[in-house]
Amino acid sequence: MLLSRRAVLKGVLATTVGAVTGAAAYGVGYERHQIGVTHAALPVSGLPPALDGLRIALLTDIHHSRTVPADDVTQAVNLAMAQRPDLIVLGGDYVTFGDRAYVGPVAELLSPLRAPHGVFAILGNHDDDRDMPAALSKRHIAVLRDARTRLEIRGEPLELAGLRFWTRGASDLARVLRKATDTVLLLAHDPRRLTQAAELNVPAVLSGHTHGGQVVVPGVGAVARRRFPVLAGLGARENTTIFVSRGIGTVYVPVRINCPPEVAMVTLKRRSQI
Repeated sequence: MLLSRRAVLKGVLATTVGAVTGAAAYGVGYERHQIGVTHAALPVSGLPPALDGLRIALLTDIHHSRTVPADDVTQAVNLAMAQRPDLIVLGGDYVTFGDRAYVGPVAELLSPLRAPHGVFAILGNHDDDRDMPAALSKRHIAVLRDARTRLEIRGEPLELAGLRFWTRGASDLARVLRKATDTVLLLAHDPRRLTQAAELNVPAVLSGHTHGGQVVVPGVGAVARRRFPVLAGLGARENTTIFVSRGIGTVYVPVRINCPPEVAMVTLKRRSQI
């Protein structure tokens, strides 16, 4: 018996609603907790041979909260430590909306992080300027707030420059980089700082903030993709390269779809080696 047009439409609608409901349930109950390790090789202009192969663990957008449990943070920390990185970078947004109830706890959960060349943090738009950096510093995690530090690794200097989320102008970044003569790795929560970094010929940037879109609809993509020069993974502008991590937690809605959380292992490579 032939189906009526109305019956067909009802069937399509029911199937669509079921698929969306199923995907949302999967994203809430499963995918957002399935933290993996992503490996990426980041080409860096002018990287000294001694720094070629330097391995950096990037953990960002943790958003420890009522919907991002301690177990997820611990899982991310354990995954990072299992990779035995040379250096660890924390990319901001440790809590959501500056919730003080989670500031101390998330800093404590991150405190087991160790690396031969240190653990360095920047702040995101959800972090306050006082309590969060104090809690991290208390756990021996160096916080770079519009500041730069110089490391010596394998006999070669590497400068880490860390920006506050609200520092956006090229002139402000130029002040942070003033008199830098060595290879600079910019730590900027927001990947839109790629524009200013390229203007100033900064060789490489590590970022987060985007959550990789958090919800990526097949055939459509992520809603947030047009706001950022790079939503997730590797990108470049002129001589500046960037890696953007999908991060660990969630914000606004506790769901990830086609966008699993990650601990990123970024290996610096000389451009000639890529």
